[in-house]
Amino acid sequence: MALKNFAFKVLNKDKYARTGVIETQRGNIHTPAFMPVGTQATVKACRIEDIKKTGSEIILGNTYHLMIRPGIERIKRVGGLHKFMNCDLPILTDSGGFQVMSLSKLNKIDREKGAIFNSHVDGKKFYLSPEESIRIQLGLNSDIVMIMDECPKKTDDYNLIKESMDLSLYWAKRSKKAFGKNSHKGIFGIIQGGLFNDLRIKSLKELLKMDFDGYAVGGLAVGESQKEMFSVLDGIKDALPQNKPHYLMGVGTPSDILGAVKRGIDMFDCVLPTRSGRTGLAFTWEGRINIKNNKYQNDDTPLDKKCKNLDLNKYSKNYLNHLFNTNEILGSMLLTLHNINFYQELMTLIRKNITEGTFGEFYNKYKDKL
Repeated sequence: MALKNFAFKVLNKDKYARTGVIETQRGNIHTPAFMPVGTQATVKACRIEDIKKTGSEIILGNTYHLMIRPGIERIKRVGGLHKFMNCDLPILTDSGGFQVMSLSKLNKIDREKGAIFNSHVDGKKFYLSPEESIRIQLGLNSDIVMIMDECPKKTDDYNLIKESMDLSLYWAKRSKKAFGKNSHKGIFGIIQGGLFNDLRIKSLKELLKMDFDGYAVGGLAVGESQKEMFSVLDGIKDALPQNKPHYLMGVGTPSDILGAVKRGIDMFDCVLPTRSGRTGLAFTWEGRINIKNNKYQNDDTPLDKKCKNLDLNKYSKNYLNHLFNTNEILGSMLLTLHNINFYQELMTLIRKNITEGTFGEFYNKYKDKL
């Protein structure tokens, strides 16, 4: 049986905000979409069955972490990442470029060899070239593959950002070539250029010549303010191709997502809902809740009265406060699932309001509240 080709189409628009559908061999993804992060072949503290029940239609894995543990050959042996982690949802894998920057104290960037770095786990030396990153992602059998790029730390050094952007463009060409003809999968280019609009535009224009299946905005979520992030998106929103999905990597808070959707972004991923869930921070329609606060010891109401999914409302703030203050793992599990469910409720309502032409009102109601 022939595999279904990767495809994208826009369904509705409300100014720059838009709904669409990404068609993959493993199912459709309705956009704007949020991807729970399953860095090491697991969305922390959650079963994949429960992730699906939240309405999640795609998750994210990571080349860097899976290359180090358990290793690509171990995953390939069982038929790829989906079989390894018992997940029938589409999976997008990041190339590993961001983790080389953020996790490795000892690393070297070589134009031809790629990233040469020591594992943050045991110090073992690894080589991650554009070709190797693509080889690993294809070996994982990812549905959406990301090019290998260099993700620099936040800096005002124009020349340094330009040099990094040029290197990422060179690696983008090599990544696209290594990807080959895999029409049933998607490969996304990554727009770099820091906070400099001219570099962002140049990066995008060069990537458009390579004709990727989607275009991601990288190099953000590295310490810039929300205003700076939105300024970057404002600078490129008119140049982004309308017939391809737009992905903002590593973002973000509900407010970040609302503002980015307003500027034409279709896809998001972030560890915030899962990491916050493990540390006692809950996202609700009334704002954020630190469940470890003593005031919840006498609060027998649910986290969010509006939540109708997964029977999450049967656990009171009082009980959850107890779980966290006694370090019971169930607290992390329940709050993580609650947060992912909240994010998917947010995405569902974003799509609904774009479709009905009321996204502006929805944005104004919640942009400062969530």
